[in-house]
Amino acid sequence: MKNVILLMAMYLGLFACGNGNAKGNKATEEQSKKDRVEVLYFHGKQRCATCMAIEKHAKEAIEMTFADELKNGTVVFKSIDISKAENEKIAEKYEVTWSSLFVSKWKDGKESYENLTEYAFANARTTPDAFKSGVIEQVRALLK
Repeated sequence: MKNVILLMAMYLGLFACGNGNAKGNKATEEQSKKDRVEVLYFHGKQRCATCMAIEKHAKEAIEMTFADELKNGTVVFKSIDISKAENEKIAEKYEVTWSSLFVSKWKDGKESYENLTEYAFANARTTPDAFKSGVIEQVRALLK
């Protein structure tokens, strides 16, 4: 009798865990099919002042200019810590080994992207308004 109860408990536990993952995968799958522009800021565990400025100003520019697009998923901002194991694959995909900024366009399941890292390091800390304008301009161009 104890074995039957134990087996039923294990079965229910496995079923419940598997069902939750199926729902999560479905939502992720639906998002991956949606046309969108992603602003991807990659960073490591420790960051310099310029690296922090890149994230801060890029995020501010996106949130202030594209609030409606953020809500409906047409624009996405992601801050990705490449020192974490779960982000290893995306870091490899973009060939990122240190702080980097990419703007990516997804259209009909296909991706194209621009690497704005050099631009970000040249402008985010010293001319933040120009940096924000450049990021906004790039996102607008990709939304067309």
